[in-house]
Amino acid sequence: MTRLTLELPEEVAAEVQRRAEGHGMSPSRFVADLVQREVRRGWPERFFEEVVGGWKGEPLERPAQGLLEERDSL
Repeated sequence: MTRLTLELPEEVAAEVQRRAEGHGMSPSRFVADLVQREVRRGWPERFFEEVVGGWKGEPLERPAQGLLEERDSL
């Protein structure tokens, strides 16, 4: 793993610290997770199982869309 040094304004660093604590993480882990989400390509891990396949209700049905309305030309 590569180590990077990051300089932030004090108010930003304080906010990173606050949010990291809220997630039960160190500031380094919190920032590393943010960076990984931003640079990772493709769908997030387990996206389709948790989001797309996550519907638990009745199957969704799309009603008939009807006819295309005619509009006056401009």
